[in-house]
Amino acid sequence: MTTMLMEKLQAGDVIEIKSGDDVVTVLVLLATEDALVLDPCDGATPFVLNTEELVEYRKFDADALFADA
Repeated sequence: MTTMLMEKLQAGDVIEIKSGDDVVTVLVLLATEDALVLDPCDGATPFVLNTEELVEYRKFDADALFADA
């Protein structure tokens, strides 16, 4: 995975974000310029995050992961 700063996210992306001291993997359900709807995929309710609050995250890149295969 690669640490990204302000790369444009789109629905279907899988990212890791910090939540307090923990790192949470979430699925981007909806992405606009102003907000993201994120699903933590752990049975919890999806939540909305203002894009200004998302400073740093790691995005899963399947192409890079399987490039050596």
